[in-house]
Amino acid sequence: MKLFKLGNLVVTYLLLFFILAVVGTVFVRGLPGLYRALKVPEIVFAVKLSLYTSFVSTALCLLVALPAAYALARYRLPGRGAVASLLRIPLSLPPLVSGVCLLLFFGTTACGEALERIGLHFVFTVPGIIMAQFFVNVSGLITVLKGAIEAVDVRLEYVARTLGCSPGRAFTRVTLPLIKNGLLAGLILTWSKALGEFGAVLMLAGAIRFKTETLPVSIYLHMSTGDLDALMASATILILISLISLAALERKGAGLPGRVSGL
Repeated sequence: MKLFKLGNLVVTYLLLFFILAVVGTVFVRGLPGLYRALKVPEIVFAVKLSLYTSFVSTALCLLVALPAAYALARYRLPGRGAVASLLRIPLSLPPLVSGVCLLLFFGTTACGEALERIGLHFVFTVPGIIMAQFFVNVSGLITVLKGAIEAVDVRLEYVARTLGCSPGRAFTRVTLPLIKNGLLAGLILTWSKALGEFGAVLMLAGAIRFKTETLPVSIYLHMSTGDLDALMASATILILISLISLAALERKGAGLPGRVSGL
C-alpha cells in the first residue's frame, strides 16, 4: 500500500515539476521586459484585439450553448445521441482543420458569398477571428453545460411549474442558479481557450500585422522574424492571463452549487 501511494505521488510531483519548469522558462525570461513591451504599439494592439475577440466569441458561445445544452439535457429529441455527437465534431478536429473548413465555407460557397453581399466578411477580418474562436470552442461549452444541467433534478423544475412558473421562468429561477458554478467554470475555460486560439484563426483570418494580430498570431509573427523579446513578452502575457483564469476557475468551478432563488 505504501509503495503504491509513493509511486502515485512521485508521478504526480514529477509531472508538476515538468510543467512548472517548461512554463517557468518562458515566464522568467519574459517577465523582466514585460512593462517595456506593453509600451510597444504592436503588442498593445495584439492585447486589445485578443481581449475584444475572446470576450465577444465567448458571449456568442454562451448565447448558443445554453439553449443547445438545455435541449440535449431535457428534451427527448429524435436521435439525441447522434445530435450530441455531431455537435462535438469541432472538439475532435485539429484547429487547423477547423480553420480550413471555415475558410472554404466562407470563401468559396454560395452561403459565404451571400454573407459577403450583405456586409459580413469573415476571411482575413476581425469577424473571422471571432468566428474561428466561436467554432472551435462552442462544442466544449455545450458539453460542460449539458453535464451541469443533467446534474440538476428535473423534478425541481416541475415543482416550480406547478407553482405558476413558465418553463423559461422555471429555468431562470431554479436551474440556472444551481448550475451557476458550472456555468462560470465553462465560461472561464471557453474564454481562455478563445484567447489562445491560433490554428483556426490563422487559417480564416490570416496573420496580418495591426489587423488580425492577436497574441498567438503575434507570437507566430515575432518567431518568424526572430524578434525574441517581443515573442517572450507576448507569451508571458498569455501565461499571466492563463494563471489568472486558472485561479478563477479553481475558485468558482470547485464550489458547491448555488442555492435556488425564491420562486
